[in-house]
Amino acid sequence: MTWQMADIWENIAAAIPDKPAIVDGDKRYSWSEYEERAARVAQILTDHGLRPGAKLSIYSYNAAEYMETQFGAFKARVTPVNVNYRYLEAELTHVINNSDSEALVFQAQFAPRIATIRDQLERVRLFLEIDDGSGEHLDGALDYEETLQSTQPMPSIERSNDDIYMLYTGGTTGMPKGVMYDHKSFATALLAKGFEMREMEPPTDASGFGALVQQLHAAGATGRSIPACPLMHGTGMWIGAMVPHSLGGCVILCNNSHFDPAALWQLAQDEKVTDITIVGDVFAKPMLAALEAAKAAGQAFDLSSLQLMGSSGVMWSTEVKRGLLGHLPHMAIVDSMGSTEGSMGTSITTVENIDSDQTAKFEMNPTTRVLTEDGKPVVPGSGEMGLICNGGMVPLGYYKDEAKSAATFKTFDGVRYSIPGDFATVEPDGSITLLGRGSACINSGGEKIFPEEVEEALKTHDSVYDCLVVGVPDDRFGQMVTAVLSIAEDASFDEAELNEHVRSKLAAYKAPRAIILVDEVPRAANGKAGYKAAREIALDRLQVPA
Repeated sequence: MTWQMADIWENIAAAIPDKPAIVDGDKRYSWSEYEERAARVAQILTDHGLRPGAKLSIYSYNAAEYMETQFGAFKARVTPVNVNYRYLEAELTHVINNSDSEALVFQAQFAPRIATIRDQLERVRLFLEIDDGSGEHLDGALDYEETLQSTQPMPSIERSNDDIYMLYTGGTTGMPKGVMYDHKSFATALLAKGFEMREMEPPTDASGFGALVQQLHAAGATGRSIPACPLMHGTGMWIGAMVPHSLGGCVILCNNSHFDPAALWQLAQDEKVTDITIVGDVFAKPMLAALEAAKAAGQAFDLSSLQLMGSSGVMWSTEVKRGLLGHLPHMAIVDSMGSTEGSMGTSITTVENIDSDQTAKFEMNPTTRVLTEDGKPVVPGSGEMGLICNGGMVPLGYYKDEAKSAATFKTFDGVRYSIPGDFATVEPDGSITLLGRGSACINSGGEKIFPEEVEEALKTHDSVYDCLVVGVPDDRFGQMVTAVLSIAEDASFDEAELNEHVRSKLAAYKAPRAIILVDEVPRAANGKAGYKAAREIALDRLQVPA
């Protein structure tokens, strides 16, 4: 038996056919219904000539059809490709063509954009359109639901541990790149972490998941999870959907075309949710504000079922964690450090240890190391910076990019590591403090300044709602530290006070020499920093040539 994700979920569906698997508004599917719909998708792909190893792009907000299409692709041994729904024509064309996608499953609201690039899509032979009520339609596209209902479910087939799973990066350091894993390495590493968080031993192969989830359901220990962040990114899909599903849980989807924290809490209350997955302060701050507003109005949410809130990829400050635990003292907060290229560390915060929590401080995974650029371990407590190297969940490489693969995935002392470029120091107790991505590092007067630590210092001031820090050209120092920030509601802005606040927490040279106010700090849909856009804003406002 393989560790292919379709095999795992088929075993679960056979073991708990009548238990809930997907909730998406009025759509509620049991595990047997979810499996059957995915099998119909698999047959559609096969009928249109997609063979094992073919690629399929999914262009959709969070929806039941997204999950079904991914499951169906796994069943047919086709590789699903995530497409960011915020992409414009150039980025959209790049991902679909770069991935060699032969099919595109999309929500109808995106039909006008697809129509403008359709002639540029080199290999797409199947356009499958999800009716989202928008009234839009792409000429020649097949209707998703009609095609699914007229297609018989594909019988289960033999699959391979070596089938490819691929997730495209958010394009933080250039155009998006496809990060490739084989199913066995991906599934074992991802699910091992999920089981570890729940203090459980994972099965030895896919066939063991059926008995496991039956036991969990009998004990009332299965989860009901909301991925509040996009399924098109690793945090939402991996932590919010794949791990709960692989434990026999139900994934509950909410409309994420815009973020409504009060509606999210209401859904969590109504569905008796146990887990919510978010992306750092970008989600957590407005969620905390919604809790406070509801309590002040005498309409506090009943969130007694909520056991865990998880996040990855973006800073989640101690102050906001403390605020959430003040409302939800029974909950655990799991903050993971990682990227599309793999997980590196975790911090778990509860009311018992919140006073010792430090923003951007993580316990290293057993397979993680912090090494100098020549491969030597950083000594704990030395204060020396090193690159975070993940030796566990290591991708095969970037799709069709051997040069970038060689630069990111390296071998030291016989161990292959994923090194996406994040720097950290190692504390005396062996934990690590994340400094930031080297590609975003600011060089001012010969000093390295990581934007994340300046952002963290700024965000501890009550007036700051959100911020990004970038470097802009400077004749004297090479680069000037510049903050692009938004102010909290009803707060006043005092640049000198903010600058002094940063100086009270960091060395003076790290304090912003310019602060630019914006209504909204540029971020991707998953909350990740839009440093390129922030820098363009800074250059424009300061009238500095690039």
